[in-house]
Amino acid sequence: MRKILVTCALPYANGSVHIGHLVEHIQADIWVRFLKLQGHDVHFLCADDTHGTPIMIESRKQGITPEKLIGDAWIEHTEDFKGFQIQFSHYSSTNSPANKELCEFFFEKIKAGGHLGSKKIDQLYCEHDKMFLPDRFVKGECPKCGAKDQYGDSCDVCAATYTPADLKSPACAICGNKPVLKQSEQLLFKVNNFKSFLENWIPQHLSRDMVAKMMEWFKEDLREWDISRNAPYFGFQIPGYTDKYFYVWVDAPMGYVSTTKEYAQQGKLKFEDYWKSEDSEVYHFIGKDITYFHALFWPALLKSADFRLPTKIHVHGMLTVNGEKMSKSKGTSLKVKTYLKHLDPMYLRYYYASKLSSGVDDIDLNLEDFSQRVNSDLIGKITNLASRGAQMLSKKMDGVMSDPDEKGFALLSSLQASAPKIAEAYEKLEFSKAISEIRFLADEANRYFDEKAPWKTLESDPAGTKQVLTTTLNVFRNLAIFLKPVLPAYTQKVEKLFNEKPYSWKDLKTTLKNHKINDYEHLATRLDPVKVQAMIEESKVTETKTTPAPLHAAAAPQETSAHCSIDDFSKIDLRIGKIVSAEAIPEADKLLKLQIDLGPLGTKQIFAGIKSAYEATSLVGRLTVVVANLAPRKMKFGMSEGMVLAAGAGGKELFILSPDSGAKPGDKVK
Repeated sequence: MRKILVTCALPYANGSVHIGHLVEHIQADIWVRFLKLQGHDVHFLCADDTHGTPIMIESRKQGITPEKLIGDAWIEHTEDFKGFQIQFSHYSSTNSPANKELCEFFFEKIKAGGHLGSKKIDQLYCEHDKMFLPDRFVKGECPKCGAKDQYGDSCDVCAATYTPADLKSPACAICGNKPVLKQSEQLLFKVNNFKSFLENWIPQHLSRDMVAKMMEWFKEDLREWDISRNAPYFGFQIPGYTDKYFYVWVDAPMGYVSTTKEYAQQGKLKFEDYWKSEDSEVYHFIGKDITYFHALFWPALLKSADFRLPTKIHVHGMLTVNGEKMSKSKGTSLKVKTYLKHLDPMYLRYYYASKLSSGVDDIDLNLEDFSQRVNSDLIGKITNLASRGAQMLSKKMDGVMSDPDEKGFALLSSLQASAPKIAEAYEKLEFSKAISEIRFLADEANRYFDEKAPWKTLESDPAGTKQVLTTTLNVFRNLAIFLKPVLPAYTQKVEKLFNEKPYSWKDLKTTLKNHKINDYEHLATRLDPVKVQAMIEESKVTETKTTPAPLHAAAAPQETSAHCSIDDFSKIDLRIGKIVSAEAIPEADKLLKLQIDLGPLGTKQIFAGIKSAYEATSLVGRLTVVVANLAPRKMKFGMSEGMVLAAGAGGKELFILSPDSGAKPGDKVK
């Protein structure tokens, strides 16, 4: 049995949890639930990130204390996570005595180890607000690329990092006045003292795609890290200083350790087993935007105090909605509480799982695809097995399962043989592969059910009919066990249906025979697109837009043809796909029906107008290029979920695009 500690990045207490945050928390929760299902000792910890100038400013605006603000946020956040069935072992706050104690302990270790420095630096000071301005309270032009309206620490356009004093045309983000330069002594953590250690540690503890990005920092000495902030500041005061406070990025990751300490004080685990020993495993789940804090500063801090380091840092991409950044004006910057008001959380848990992999590519919540995939897969394929099988067994027969028939045993053996593959996918965070395999097994079960047609044999062969229903329900039960990490509340209903104790992974080996089931109760309803639209409408926030000054008549633009901008083109997700099956559609002159493996994105069904140029059988096994993020389109012959790229004059002179050797399904086309 493995001893495992899992954390998520701490939600900031200055705002609500939104569906972008849920990508990470659902990803970690699924992984934790899978590990527990396998029988491991797993602790899932998190906390609110509660310090910093934004908290102080927002509390002033509301006329309340910072403590009141973060207390209210903690209640809201924990309710939101509970609503989405994210089950933390302990959820704390960085504004805790345990965290303060640890920050002070680490500070003394930094000093004792010779890793603390100080220097007087020029900082921007707002004479109107009587305060030194932290990074995020200065806006101006990027000193590298000239982009306007950028914060004082990094540029969203070119990704350059700098100090607020480097900004061109700086302005106070609070009052808008121009700040002045004023000298201030700041305390610095000498990260470069750990350069050699970090250079060796990072490649072993991050995914390959993130390692390449992180190693760019080592082309020169690592910059000293400013770990102090001037008063006024909401946070922990640094021992020995009257006007200095720990920068929020000191006490935020420290929350992983202090939350463990609090949990240990409840008698749930031994603190030393996880932060002072290598016999356990510690994993951080974070977004790619905060990787450098977690892969540079945080390991160096832990090393300075002789604490153990993370086993691995799992990094995920960002969320887009309908191919674009979340937008308040479009209603796609959805708060969790708004989602829960309209939709069941299992829909989004399932959809995220069908998209998530171990990579750092952004994932897209396409709302049309969201409705279609949930209704087609979760309701139409998986839940349908229970609905048809259990209701027939309970209402038309005596509600007692018998034995599977011969073909049923073969089907169940095939399903149980898939368990190691699905377990490996879960373990490696390749959730989309696990869901793809589960969906394939559900298709096989529905094919079996339809071929056997038990509704036709109910009177003529009741014993044979019961065998078919027994097979179908056993298959559904196993699918539910496979899905338990993703759909915990749904699986609880399944456990009740079969009158069983909470499932573990070992229960996959059991086939129910001569077993009485309970009356069927509704497991899930179809996702109503009308509710999705109502949720979006409720979330829309009208943004104030400035009207540009009218152009002088002489400067009026001439009429031109429409162009595709580079921004438009960058939205197209081109992927390598492997054609795993192809069949001609007799009723269509041009279309072939293709099943294309896109690696971590799963298998997609695509109707391609290439029938005039290719025999269907000649395409199986070939690699091609696919537009992977095209919105699904309902056609006469079914749902098409993408586009195969082809070129040529048409007819027989039409050629699908094929990559050179070395490409594999799911690879991005650059």
